[in-house]
Amino acid sequence: MAFYTADHFPDWQGNLFVGSLYREQLHRLVFSGSDIVHEEVLLSETIGRIRDVRQGPDGFLYLVTDQGDGGVYRLEPAS
Repeated sequence: MAFYTADHFPDWQGNLFVGSLYREQLHRLVFSGSDIVHEEVLLSETIGRIRDVRQGPDGFLYLVTDQGDGGVYRLEPAS
């Protein structure tokens, strides 16, 4: 999981991103103080079992899957 702190997704700053192995989803959690006030499910059953989520030094989010044909994915804003 990773807290997003970069500038590529301004609306996501301070949000926590959590990968799901079982549900094959990426969850975005929005906090107000220490309380979760919103949850959004992203990439549901799209890229496989998400093993790890990290913010790269370039400010993008990277996802790692553990399927045999899986890989590393980079989230970028839609143009």
